[in-house]
Amino acid sequence: MSNKLPLKDHREIGQEQDLFVVSGLVGGGLPLFTPKGFIIRREIENFIRQLQSPYNYQEVWVPHMAKPDLYKKSGHFEKYPEKFTVKSSMGDEFILKPVNCPHHFEIFASRPRSYKDLPIAYTEFSTTYRDEQSGELNGLLRVRSISVDDCHIFVRKDQLQSEVMKVYKTISGFYAKFNFGVRIRLSLRDPNNKDKYLGDDQAWAEAEKSLKEIASHISEDTFEGLGEAAIYGPKIDFMIKDSLDREWQMGTIQLDFIMPERFELRYINESGKEELPVVIHRAIAGSFERFMGVLIEQYQGAFPVWLSPVQVKIVPIAERHNERAQKILEEFSSSNLPAGRQSIRAEIDTRPETMQSKIRDAEVQKIPYVLIIGDREIESQTVSVRSRNAGDMGVLKISEFISQIEDEIVSRS
Repeated sequence: MSNKLPLKDHREIGQEQDLFVVSGLVGGGLPLFTPKGFIIRREIENFIRQLQSPYNYQEVWVPHMAKPDLYKKSGHFEKYPEKFTVKSSMGDEFILKPVNCPHHFEIFASRPRSYKDLPIAYTEFSTTYRDEQSGELNGLLRVRSISVDDCHIFVRKDQLQSEVMKVYKTISGFYAKFNFGVRIRLSLRDPNNKDKYLGDDQAWAEAEKSLKEIASHISEDTFEGLGEAAIYGPKIDFMIKDSLDREWQMGTIQLDFIMPERFELRYINESGKEELPVVIHRAIAGSFERFMGVLIEQYQGAFPVWLSPVQVKIVPIAERHNERAQKILEEFSSSNLPAGRQSIRAEIDTRPETMQSKIRDAEVQKIPYVLIIGDREIESQTVSVRSRNAGDMGVLKISEFISQIEDEIVSRS
């Protein structure tokens, strides 16, 4: 018989570690992220921003709803029946956005574009909305509010392969950091069910030919998923398995030869004539909610230091040690982490409990480091360090410990 403990569901861990809340009054499928849960979400977002920073992506913002006409033009009104309709008190009708792409198309179409301007990439961390059957909702894994790291890259056809490969390498680097095993699915149109999709056979043939040619440069094994294409084009999907051996589609790269025509998107080519761009739809984490749900179960709440909501728990042995603990906390707040990052995230446990009880509680919360402060540590200006992974690390100068944990945070090790 195995001695391994059964794996916990992300909802159980989320409650134990106070990461997110599902409120019946707010509504099913609309999770609320607590301060600790938001730290994890923000760190993932910061990582994505860092990964895409070399590529001149421009962040934009669009409203959470639009007139139905926008989604009728894009085809989402017809192809996405799981949508929310909103009526104003003045009688106006809107749709809670199921996707961001039509909004980004309108930004591109708002002014003349030259071939010299391309590629143009609009990126946004944004929430979209899809209706789901109540019985299918599942914590963070199946929700009605879907937050995505969305990006739409407008390219010339001669730029398509190089831009897709940049995105592919970015997404591969992202998943490698979390030690996920990844399979690459080439998601194609089902030729026997064309009513699911937009566009004509010629546009689809060109898009799928381009996708397969690009896929020939991908080092990992790929497999085809017939019928898994987006409504407007084929895609490269990053499939990962969670701790329960379930497979999820996360990151995606989608080739779109159809929406530019529907939205009359044009740029002026080298000959001074109008030409259609190609749009690459891209998401790295995909749904933040789903990614976090899988991540919580993958780590079983024992997040790496850079993701941990609380990175260090400071444990004074007695009340007379609290003053020294507070000074150490202040040193963490002024640590030398790069600009844009928060200070080392630390808490002091000043409860009137025994040292062993405080350490045990920190272990239950799976905090990466516990620093113990008593008379000996105050006298020697040190801290006794316990690591979640390495156990008792002995006594360190506080400057040595700060240097070590800063390296872990910056390298995301």
